[in-house]
Amino acid sequence: MRKNTIFIIVTILILGLLMIPTVRTFLRDTFFPIAAIEKTTKLETNDLDIDLKGINVPDTNLKNLQQKDLLFLNFWGTWCPPCRQEWPSIEALYNGKKERMDFALIAMQDKEEDVRKFIAENQYTAPVYIAQSPISGEILPNTFPTTFIIYKDGRIVMKESGMRNWNSQKTHQFIDNLSKTNP
Repeated sequence: MRKNTIFIIVTILILGLLMIPTVRTFLRDTFFPIAAIEKTTKLETNDLDIDLKGINVPDTNLKNLQQKDLLFLNFWGTWCPPCRQEWPSIEALYNGKKERMDFALIAMQDKEEDVRKFIAENQYTAPVYIAQSPISGEILPNTFPTTFIIYKDGRIVMKESGMRNWNSQKTHQFIDNLSKTNP
């Protein structure tokens, strides 16, 4: 009887810990690293044909941002607390990888002045845009933030729905490995 009670208490504690987002993220990163890519979706050119108004960079079209082997594409909003929380790690990743991959952070459901204020107040330099044309259903997010890492040929090699530490050693290794293995 006592063993059953201890087992039930331990089970409840473990389940309780899994409810804490940081614990859940740690376990996910430890046991299911992002380098495990099981299914790759390939985007068509028209999926990336999105006119973008630059907030801290010139206006462009998303398909023009595929000059380097990889594209870091993030959908976020100033109104989204997890989006705001992950920004420092995105900025750090951008500063470390901007020579090797393109970046596009698209503010969604936001007022331009709110986006400009957020970027200026935090002195962020990663390229921020607001979409000026419809976004393909292939990449239109259901949750925020949502991030894609896309090869130059349109293959989605990673999709992350929710907040992540983008400046982790595992993320840097993942990107480095993608850069080395891209045909």
